[in-house]
Amino acid sequence: MASTKIEWTEASWNPVTGCTKISAGCKNCYAERMAKRLKAMGQPNYRNGFAVTCHPHVLDLPLQWKKPRTIFVNSMSDLFHEDVPPPFVERIFAVMNRARRHTFQVLTKRPERLTKLMARFAWSPNIWMGVTVEHVDYLGRVDLLRTVPAAVRFLSIEPMLGPMPDLDLEGIDWVIVGGESGPGARPIKKEWVVQVRDLCVKTRVPFFFKQWGGVQKKKAGRLLEQKTWDQIPAPAIPRLSTALRSSALSARP
Repeated sequence: MASTKIEWTEASWNPVTGCTKISAGCKNCYAERMAKRLKAMGQPNYRNGFAVTCHPHVLDLPLQWKKPRTIFVNSMSDLFHEDVPPPFVERIFAVMNRARRHTFQVLTKRPERLTKLMARFAWSPNIWMGVTVEHVDYLGRVDLLRTVPAAVRFLSIEPMLGPMPDLDLEGIDWVIVGGESGPGARPIKKEWVVQVRDLCVKTRVPFFFKQWGGVQKKKAGRLLEQKTWDQIPAPAIPRLSTALRSSALSARP
């Protein structure tokens, strides 16, 4: 378990590390860069670099963390990667079901495998399920997400690589948008972000704008039309820390 600088969560838990590129958003993968760095530093969980690796020894960490947290599951991997054995995914879900004081945020680019396996898991209300939709070419992921019996279904439109004119938010509870950051970052356009923001406002779906990104993401900041958009789904508010809860309440539409 580790704290994180990701704006829409509080901590990360990585019982799986490593991944392989599957779509356009993977081109400049931050997790791949970080895994190589951690391997060079001698971090034992990254002895295999960015190859998919399961870590049974960290499975019980959320059970040991007594204070409620919002936890991003596998920030350094994809839980539904084909190289993660289904029994290990079941063990991760078992921990999430037991640790109901925490909110777990699971994000995948592989909803096809998710929908094949989802009946094997218990979906307690503290488990959120999301898909990355970085370009209009991957809108089919949203349709698959709609079939998942999660209490909160969310979209991560990051890195946003183009406009989303045909985005349908039926059955979606939260939308995160962000530009790409780091070496080789591809540009994001304001009109793309505004289009999604306006759709969220119209349909009353909480909208979270993470960043403009770029090589100097701190300098680019997070303001959209002079406002910080930190909205989160209402069901999560009681489980969040005081600081994040206050931000969420003030930003709700």
